[in-house]
Amino acid sequence: MPVAGDAAPEFALRDQHGREQTLANRRGARHVLLVFYPFAFTQVCGGELRELRDNALTWDSLGADVLAVSCDPVPALREFSDREGIEFPLCSDFWPHGAVATAYDALEPVLGAAVRASFVIDRAGIVRWSVRNEIDTARRITDYVKALAEL
Repeated sequence: MPVAGDAAPEFALRDQHGREQTLANRRGARHVLLVFYPFAFTQVCGGELRELRDNALTWDSLGADVLAVSCDPVPALREFSDREGIEFPLCSDFWPHGAVATAYDALEPVLGAAVRASFVIDRAGIVRWSVRNEIDTARRITDYVKALAEL
């Protein structure tokens, strides 16, 4: 798993609208809160993503973009984002299956799903903070805010 001080692995993934999302496009301009989650339409994941949605002004004030990544296909992410009113990118790591999650050591191969791992990546593309929770344990928004505020 990349740790503080490591260069964040680059990626290009399609979001729920089919748009390409990359770290490179944000370099020099925005920090990134990269949030891996197991599955759309599940209780813990849904709760975490709604909390991220409800704190959109906080992320913007901290100069950060939220990118959420799962191994769900794009059409499922579109349905989920429409249902939940999520506007930040939900990125599909569906094919090659889990390649980005693997690069971040955030793939549970038995489930074929991302684990609950999050990374704060600064404008230079360097990992500054990370956390990994058990699959049934939600992460705390306050930890994200603190990590971003310290950049």
